[in-house]
Amino acid sequence: MGKLTREEFCEEMSSEVAEEEGGPLLGHDHDSSILIVHQNEDTIFPLPSLSVPNQRLASLDVFRGLTVALMILVDNVGRAFPSLNHSPWFGVTLADFVMPFFLFVVGLSIGLVFKKVPRKSNATKKVVFRTIKLFLLGLLLQGGYFHGRGKLTYGVDLSKIRWLGVLQRISIGYFLASISEIWLVNHNILVDSPTAFVRKYFIQWIFSILLCSVYLCLLYGLYVPNWKFEQSNFLWSSRLSIIQNVHCGVRGSLKPPCNAVGFIDRLILGEDHMYQRPMYRRTEECSVNSPDYGPLPPDSPGWCLAPFDPEGILSSLMAAITCFMGLQYGHIIVLLQGHKQRILFWSVFSFCLLLVGYIMEILGIPLSKALYTLSYMFITAGASGLVLTAMYYIFGEPQFGITYLVHLYGQHGAKTTESKAWLLIPLEEVGKVDMEQLKKPTILLQWMGMNALVVYALAACDIFPAVIQGFYWRSPENNLVDASEALMQTILHSEKWGTMAFVIVEILFWGLFAGFLHKKGIYIKLGPGGSSSYAWSQIRKNKFWGKKMSSEKGNADASVQSSSSIENVEKWHFGRALAYRAVYSSNGSQGRKARGNTAKISPSRLSKVSVAADNTQDS
Repeated sequence: MGKLTREEFCEEMSSEVAEEEGGPLLGHDHDSSILIVHQNEDTIFPLPSLSVPNQRLASLDVFRGLTVALMILVDNVGRAFPSLNHSPWFGVTLADFVMPFFLFVVGLSIGLVFKKVPRKSNATKKVVFRTIKLFLLGLLLQGGYFHGRGKLTYGVDLSKIRWLGVLQRISIGYFLASISEIWLVNHNILVDSPTAFVRKYFIQWIFSILLCSVYLCLLYGLYVPNWKFEQSNFLWSSRLSIIQNVHCGVRGSLKPPCNAVGFIDRLILGEDHMYQRPMYRRTEECSVNSPDYGPLPPDSPGWCLAPFDPEGILSSLMAAITCFMGLQYGHIIVLLQGHKQRILFWSVFSFCLLLVGYIMEILGIPLSKALYTLSYMFITAGASGLVLTAMYYIFGEPQFGITYLVHLYGQHGAKTTESKAWLLIPLEEVGKVDMEQLKKPTILLQWMGMNALVVYALAACDIFPAVIQGFYWRSPENNLVDASEALMQTILHSEKWGTMAFVIVEILFWGLFAGFLHKKGIYIKLGPGGSSSYAWSQIRKNKFWGKKMSSEKGNADASVQSSSSIENVEKWHFGRALAYRAVYSSNGSQGRKARGNTAKISPSRLSKVSVAADNTQDS
């Protein structure tokens, strides 16, 4: 067999990577350049830039994992610590940042996944397919089928199923941001100046401004008439229904009974398909234990028991703008290669968002998560940007100076001395989180971020606790979950702090569970597999690297010229697997079959792998 030419090698690699590449919902890849050093000529010539799978952005995984951990925390300790629960109506608490964090991360990931869109129609089909699956998953988890912790029942009356929820809101934001990134961004414009940057994203910005305008026009301009709802009470053995009348007849009201957000949901969704335990039941008008749930005050208004959906249609429209904000942070990652430049732009942008949000609050637009007001959107988006910037500064500084050298012998293992060459594959983004000194305190969050969807479904939606509670001793109250929480409360002599300790242990458990999935190379997500997770799973599942991990690590140690450059085995094996793909990869099932029989054809084409220092500068 003849040896590979530069053009054939590039075409072979690019076609396979493009074939396997499918942008994940919450992941990304990076471009890596590949260099060839010919032994006989002592020259280096660059090959065209190839889009090959690279390591995940560690700071983004930590951010995502922190968001999931916060959701578990505030959902389970909200009763013990009402200050950590969602604000009853106006104002912001810690819990009110969880949803914007999720939306922000989704938008940022979209900017990385769709940085190049060769075929818009195919990308659109994937987005639509993934949006539908995400919406249906949310419908299953939060539509009422699962009754949650403490209730050993399941099932939902389809006439009262809840149509909207957390995942449904994320799917709406994901769809709008992805479609705008695919169709409203001019990917042919090379950004080499501020003017080119504006020209590239101008139409997308106009689209997001139009979404904001539609929201504001409906919120402040839509007339909300008087309305009524049916309140059901159980009196002895009979069911008593009471019709409650709510007097509105106003425009622009942001109070619980007469706002346009609730009016649109009642009109389109219907009262039976909305959230039946709204957060405004914890307001002073509706609860004697405000800001916690409690009995109604003697003079409580009738609307206190009316349904209201915190993830409604109109508020989800404004929530999608948070995805667009995260999208701009993703653009900065794509367009700016310098670590300090990214931090500078992110910091300035974040503080500007915070400033605009506070100015709007001063001007009379209150902070409200239930309505997802414009001031709330700006402040939470700015806070999301600051958290991301801090994590990227601490954990995500690119580490340069590591290059993998692969000895090539020609095509299909042909050992010809004339075709000897060294393949150099630089690792461009290796976060500090992957370094030993910072790995321990953040690794649980990083693991949770890698499998955020499964942790959210099992933990935040109370599926796993409900299953465990199904196994009890004689009485349903005697189950492992309740017994563990009671034990914590007994040890700490406090119901509140015992609950807090139990939830912290629960978060640690889910971090370890996500770490187990990571070690096994299992990444559960919606849609076709993305390249970022594909590379990691290949390291774990490939027999060539999995079974010979310890022996090959020992052989490679002898060729390490800069031991300080390598701080963990994961990074080392990623380079090995990436180099292995570069040498053995080919198109179609025939190529995959050939790779499986490589050991029978020749001892090895990857005869020698070493790590060498490279003085690559931050561009």
